[in-house]
Amino acid sequence: MCIFAMAATAAVSCGEKKDAGEFHYLLDEFADLKVMRYEVPGWEALSLQQKEYAYHLAEAAKYGRDILWDQNCKWNIPIRHAIEYVLENYKGDRTCRDFEDFTVYAKRLFFSNGIHHHYAEDKFFPECPREYFESLFNAVGVADGEALLDVIYGRGEYLQRRSTSTEGDIVALSSVNFYDGVTRKEVEDYYAGIEDPSDPEPISYGLNTKVVKGEDGVIREEPWKVGGIYSAAISKICEELEAAADVAENDIQKKALGLLVEYYRSGDLRKWDEFNIEWVKDTIGTVDFINGFVEDYNDPLGRKGSWEGYVNIKDFEASARTEKLSAEAQWFEDNSPVDPRFRKEKVKGVSAKVINAVCLAGDSYPSTPIGINLPNADWIRKEHGSKSVTIANITNAYDKAAQESPKNVLDEFAYSEEEKELSRTWGSLADAIHTDLHECLGHGSGQLLPGVSTTAMGEYASALEEARADLFGLYYCADPKLIELGIVPSADAYKAEYSSYIRNGLFTQFTRVELGRPNTEAHMQNRKLIAEWCFEKGAADKVIEKKVRDGKTYFVVNDFEALRGLFAELLAEVQRIKSEGDYAAGKALIEKYAVNIDPELHKEVRERYAALGLKPYGGFVNPDIVPVLKGDKVVDYKIVYCDDYLGQMLSYGKKYGTL
Repeated sequence: MCIFAMAATAAVSCGEKKDAGEFHYLLDEFADLKVMRYEVPGWEALSLQQKEYAYHLAEAAKYGRDILWDQNCKWNIPIRHAIEYVLENYKGDRTCRDFEDFTVYAKRLFFSNGIHHHYAEDKFFPECPREYFESLFNAVGVADGEALLDVIYGRGEYLQRRSTSTEGDIVALSSVNFYDGVTRKEVEDYYAGIEDPSDPEPISYGLNTKVVKGEDGVIREEPWKVGGIYSAAISKICEELEAAADVAENDIQKKALGLLVEYYRSGDLRKWDEFNIEWVKDTIGTVDFINGFVEDYNDPLGRKGSWEGYVNIKDFEASARTEKLSAEAQWFEDNSPVDPRFRKEKVKGVSAKVINAVCLAGDSYPSTPIGINLPNADWIRKEHGSKSVTIANITNAYDKAAQESPKNVLDEFAYSEEEKELSRTWGSLADAIHTDLHECLGHGSGQLLPGVSTTAMGEYASALEEARADLFGLYYCADPKLIELGIVPSADAYKAEYSSYIRNGLFTQFTRVELGRPNTEAHMQNRKLIAEWCFEKGAADKVIEKKVRDGKTYFVVNDFEALRGLFAELLAEVQRIKSEGDYAAGKALIEKYAVNIDPELHKEVRERYAALGLKPYGGFVNPDIVPVLKGDKVVDYKIVYCDDYLGQMLSYGKKYGTL
């Protein structure tokens, strides 16, 4: 499970370097997006073996790029190839407005790994006319240009990557390439026929397959593995994972990598579970990774894993905070405000650390989470534990960009100077602690009752799980235990997070949603659910108050203690829903509180945000890990920071393209 940057962040201009040592974060801005760089602290402190290990893990991650593109929509790679060909070969006027608009579309396509917005999941369209786009294709000789343009400009199909419609078949309405020729009912019936709800160690059925209906009418799964779908890409991934295993830091890492390769070669999900169990054991290594079909946010039915890669190194100094939390995991579980039936009697193997990203890939590139908790299987988390990470250098990049901007969201949307000062003093720390609690303890907390399926919540599973983890973090970031542990220096620090969370959940996050559109992304639904529910339940006592000043709307927390009580009440209910597999109650919560946006508030927040001149979404280019040769021997691996967004995208297409 992942947590993404909560609030829209401010933009920063690259400008001219003020001194030779200054690191500039922003590379490009277009549409509603900004592209940044991130630094990699601690790289030079690694040994040559550790650098080589990270290098091969990063190569393995980047070779999975085309898998995600194809998973998102079957047309994505043909469209990308055509656009890459234009960018590399067009000899005409590149200064006219139409070509600039074409280039913006290309940048958006690369950022979103396809034709649908990376967050809102709606299809986006070029600003240049179709006739101009067609002329570019004709000029460079793109084959099948008409068919590609029909998809690019068509407004009758492929409109949503993952449909959240309450009417119609969400499998048929979704553009994802996880299903072919099947209905939602057929898919659900298929898995109902093979799943065993009583299995104490259930495999994640469907995580690494496409479900298709053959000409004979028989429904079957086609695996993503060597020899199956994505064979070429997965073969390259395996080669790099095997090279990484040769220079692993310890035997646990080496064994885990071996199991991962076995899984990729066989498609056997039991091997995936074995890999995750072994991977969780490695709490001593400096270099770590994610590689596989992991998160199911993009699947309308919450089964299929989007391909993801991540390579990181541990920040030992910053990890002291998360290690204190993980050491007290049992205390937090025992004192959780949920029904004791839904708590773990014994919390096992919870580990947490602060990391610095080295390579982002697949579903984490260019837009990346700021915190991750894995593995996702409930029974593995219960019996073997989990790993939680907070990604320091990514958060730092966002913060540095915001600090350098002359305008910011806080000054525009916070009601009082007291609220602003509280945020300036404690906001960054409080947000980091909430992320730690969300990932380190929230996702790993609670348990399902015997016989409850891990897929019982269906299409609402992701939003409800993120809400559960967020509520756990919100409840505990105000707990005196954090002061006792030396994690928080002030009893007022949590108030900055409470104010920010409510302000964002009720109002500012909707700068990211087009007017008239519902709120569909799982993390945004989670935040709206929590904030709206608490606003409604606390209305009589004005726990949260809507205030209007000079025609501008603000949401103000008046009673922080009462708000914490509401977080506890909602946490208890969401945990009950998940533990009991109460699909109807989960659906009711999401549909009442998480989806529909007040049109007047929506219009206001977008207008106020637009006046700030900021971009609501951010993503990153990777640094290059470059082998340093002395003769024919590698003597070092250097970090080289990229300064060309389109250049990295085009180079990745050439080097790592497999489909």
